Amino acid sequence: MTPRRVVVLGYGMAGARLADEVVRRDPDGERVALTVVGDEPHPAYNRVLLSSVLAGSLSADAVRLHEPGWAAAHGVDLRVGTRACRLDRRARRVWLADGAALDYDTLVLATGSTPWLPPVEGLACPGGLADGVVAFRTLDDCERLVAAARPGAPVVVVGGGLLGLEAARGLAGRGSLVTVVHPASHVLNRQLDAAAGGVLAATLRDAGVEFRLGRGVAGYVPGDGVKLDDGTHLDAELVVVAAGVRAETALARDAGLAVEQGVVVDDALRTSDGRIHALGDCAQHPGTASGLVQPAWEQAAVLADLLTGTDVAARYRGTAVVTRLKARGVELTALGESCSEPDEVGDPDAEVVRVHDPARRRYAKLVLRRDRVTGAALLGFPDAAAVLTQLHDRAVPAPADRLALLLGRALPTGARTTGGNASPADLPGSAIVCRCNSVTKAALVTAWRSGATTVDGLSARTRAGTGCGGCTDTVCGIADWLASSS
Repeated sequence: MTPRRVVVLGYGMAGARLADEVVRRDPDGERVALTVVGDEPHPAYNRVLLSSVLAGSLSADAVRLHEPGWAAAHGVDLRVGTRACRLDRRARRVWLADGAALDYDTLVLATGSTPWLPPVEGLACPGGLADGVVAFRTLDDCERLVAAARPGAPVVVVGGGLLGLEAARGLAGRGSLVTVVHPASHVLNRQLDAAAGGVLAATLRDAGVEFRLGRGVAGYVPGDGVKLDDGTHLDAELVVVAAGVRAETALARDAGLAVEQGVVVDDALRTSDGRIHALGDCAQHPGTASGLVQPAWEQAAVLADLLTGTDVAARYRGTAVVTRLKARGVELTALGESCSEPDEVGDPDAEVVRVHDPARRRYAKLVLRRDRVTGAALLGFPDAAAVLTQLHDRAVPAPADRLALLLGRALPTGARTTGGNASPADLPGSAIVCRCNSVTKAALVTAWRSGATTVDGLSARTRAGTGCGGCTDTVCGIADWLASSS
């Protein structure tokens, strides 16, 4: 049987995970001849953990997804440092910037997204960003920020979303004087209500981050600083742009594929051309929030099933996303209807329960419909975050004591009641421990019994903890529990 020629355009987190999933299903390359093209010169890396590299808690090598010899060891034709520049759908051929032409039977677009640059005078110059302006998106961006950051240097971060806050916390940890400029009235306004945003901003102020909320940047002068839309001037030796991203769709649009906010795909991740698929940030699926890793990795598993013929009925139905802020000293989780207010839910059977403790930098909100958890926002309540995420994933009735649930003192339905917080023994086997990789407690137990008897071994066998890092403590707890009970 002649292997199907599959070309993947993009060697970021989505493209690299798809390659892993294809190799896992077809280790000898009997069904798929895989070529992966990446425009960055590095091996694939975990973009989610760049904030930890910026903060200095992880090295660049520690966030790599593949070792340098990975492609050769698995028979993958990997081409880095180049990108696709033209696509001929009729000939089923794609041309690369280095002059090479690749023929395909199936093409996969994993081109990701690019930083959005606000239309502000002075931020851009011919050929790219102005001197002193850096986007926070790639490993090279991260290295430039580390090189530019110094104690006492004034830094302005444009954007108070996840990336902006992670960049701000990392730079503040390096001693820079950081000010976040955000046009909304509170930070992380897509995931949090105003009260939660206020507590989060106070928490970050404690770490040395200042804010200008409800303001936009009107201009930038290299070596001087930025002017805000109210006329205020802020000194800035460095400006970090983290104002959002846009799906990279130029190649798809030029080739005549259906494109809206992203490349439009169906549940089989097919574009308007049945021989071309798309996944990750560049793809637009109705059940997916853009800019997060979990949907991309779930899509990669589905697409690998289809490409290798492992499961021709596999379909992607969307992802219930949990957002975590990865910043030192901040424990924030938001899921589902995290912004809903009591007068907005429009359901007589809905409940919104809140604990607001700004003096101690804590906030917890729980949204329920017919006893099921449909949303939550938790800052400083890690035990509650773990329990509520389980309840949300399993869609089972929540315990009647809502306050105990918010405080992390109520166990999921069906668990043993021990009078304390949920322990690994209390979790059902079906509980999802690592959402990024859909790893259950049962999968971790199976891996342990198969010989993966360390945290590193469990991560290598199951991939738990290799995504956003939010499940690391839980994986460690399960490893400790298995060691003590064996």
